[in-house]
Amino acid sequence: MNRWELLKSLAPGFLPLVVFILADAVWGTRIGLAVAVAAGAVEFGWTYFREKVADRFILLDIGLIVFLGLVSILLENEIFFKLKPALIGVIFCVILAVSIYSPRNILLLLSKRYMKGVQIGEAQMTQFKQSLRGLLWLFCAHTVLVVYAAVFLSTTAWAFISGGLFYILFGAYFIWEIGRKRLRRMRWERRYRDDEWFDLVDESGRVMGRAPRAVCHSGPGLLHPVVHLHVVDSKDRIYLQKRAAGKQIQPGKWDTAVGGHVHSGETVEAALRREAAEELGLTDFSAQGVVRYVWETEVESELVHMFVARIDRPVRPACDEIEDGRFWRIKKIRENLGKGVFTPNFEYEYEILCRLKAAQTV
Repeated sequence: MNRWELLKSLAPGFLPLVVFILADAVWGTRIGLAVAVAAGAVEFGWTYFREKVADRFILLDIGLIVFLGLVSILLENEIFFKLKPALIGVIFCVILAVSIYSPRNILLLLSKRYMKGVQIGEAQMTQFKQSLRGLLWLFCAHTVLVVYAAVFLSTTAWAFISGGLFYILFGAYFIWEIGRKRLRRMRWERRYRDDEWFDLVDESGRVMGRAPRAVCHSGPGLLHPVVHLHVVDSKDRIYLQKRAAGKQIQPGKWDTAVGGHVHSGETVEAALRREAAEELGLTDFSAQGVVRYVWETEVESELVHMFVARIDRPVRPACDEIEDGRFWRIKKIRENLGKGVFTPNFEYEYEILCRLKAAQTV
């Protein structure tokens, strides 16, 4: 969810007010009130027909127009009606303030209705809250202007401030935000232009964005895809590589035969072939996909694509990142589990391999 989607989802509720402002300028308050209510009723009926749900936001807007409009007509004082946009502004200021500065996120609750169940991650919601602070100040400033116009200015000035100026300010705000975001993005990409970039994905593997290695490895949260290949020979021995002592993660421990990141724009299968060739010199093999799972450490969050390949020819480390490599018998692996010999990630996947073998035996 982004600010454009939020605005689009909530904007229909403002239609009766916009219609009133236009009709009032042409035919006066009474006719403008009738036309606005009629427009709201048509919009409500169409929304209900299309979505089979009563849009309470539209009903609230119509109700406020009717209440304040009738009070204004009965008392022959337009001030009550003119304060209606300010009342809506106060409501939105409260919603924004509570959503930004308290654990009770009203916008997230609204999104479940208006955004049709779109899910928002914790990191995305934090960024969203930060960007909404400017929107909160905009609403507050516009609400104050509406009150001032309702009390001290003419009907024409009030109509412009509560209507046209509102959209002008909104447009300027979004143009500013888009420009600021693009500038920040350009600076960020320039800073990491020489770094390796990974795609950011959800748990299903769908690409959501991209980020440099340094950022992905700055802590958990940015999920990115990796590939793991287990090499097993005809004697059921498992080939393991010993990670180099200079590695950032789990140095000096025995690990999966092949493991590496998927480059941005690269397919999982292509990454598997590339990593196998780079680490073990394997270029001609058939691999079986086993499972996909999320693995988190204090350094990163990975979406692991796990594969198994049956290979009986000699296998040798082909890069400096691997200190050693050899086939291990199952008995020897079991004797060393939980002793700090293997990486936690390998021990987790070893249990998966055991379950897979048991299932195939049955």
